Amino acid sequence: MKRIMITGALGQIGSELIVKLRDIYGAENVLATDIRKTDSPVVNDGPFELLDVMDLENMRKLAKDFGADTMMHMAALLSATAEAKPLLAWNLNMGGLVNALETSRELGLQFFTPSSIGAFGPSTPKDNTPQDTLQRPTTMYGVNKVAGELLCDYYFQKFGVDTRGVRFPGLISYVTPPGGGTTDYAVDIYYKALEEGKYTSYIEKGTYMDMMYMPDALQAIVDLMEADASKLEHRNAFNVTAMSFEPEQIAASIRKHIPNFEMNYEVDPIRQTIANSWPDSIDASAAKAEWGFKAQYDLDEMTKDMLEKLATKMK
Repeated sequence: MKRIMITGALGQIGSELIVKLRDIYGAENVLATDIRKTDSPVVNDGPFELLDVMDLENMRKLAKDFGADTMMHMAALLSATAEAKPLLAWNLNMGGLVNALETSRELGLQFFTPSSIGAFGPSTPKDNTPQDTLQRPTTMYGVNKVAGELLCDYYFQKFGVDTRGVRFPGLISYVTPPGGGTTDYAVDIYYKALEEGKYTSYIEKGTYMDMMYMPDALQAIVDLMEADASKLEHRNAFNVTAMSFEPEQIAASIRKHIPNFEMNYEVDPIRQTIANSWPDSIDASAAKAEWGFKAQYDLDEMTKDMLEKLATKMK
């Protein structure tokens, strides 16, 4: 990777990925694009262009004019939002992906897009979910992700596009606020712990989901994109994970720092149904074997860092 173009750069992953990539490759070599513009480091600290990912012609032009050799397609509607607006999710998530793949095919770009544990479904083995297994999701987001994995494989096999991806679990970050994902309770809980000393969870106790702290997620993207292609038996997409926990466990971790923290429950049926369809834990052995994936943060280490960083941010 030398000249990188990113779509959805102001989203949950993109806003932090941009910063990391500019630190590694130089700000001038990372083009951020999004459908909106904000007063943020993503916009102000390096190249930025407005882009609707449904506009293939403009996407192609921006990539060509920038001299990109890599496309990272991050623009998508997340799980809960996609379930509320399924037709919009299909059109945006799939239409944008096709345009990004077509741009990469025409210009010979290396390509990355994230998949998700949402690509699994209720019939998928829930414990230590294998890399290669049954994928029959029951949400529009999951359908998008499975279709996306297959489409990226197709572009590699049919056209030789160097497509790569990971199946992210829930991602936790102190930089971006919750954005409509089912696992976002594990982000919001830290904000509420510092602001109010209590949290009402929309996910029921005992509901395990895989999670990862954002620094580990960003490093995984870089490591996969820099990996030797000849060692990649899988491409789209690798299971990755760092931890699996249920709401009571994250509350207990927070109480090590905020002893009087209270947890209550008011379950959201839509997001609970989505969570119930996902694995409790997944097997990341393929990513470890093929490109050396390794997470650095466990639950307690993440909690400590989240609370410290958020306390500084919220001052």
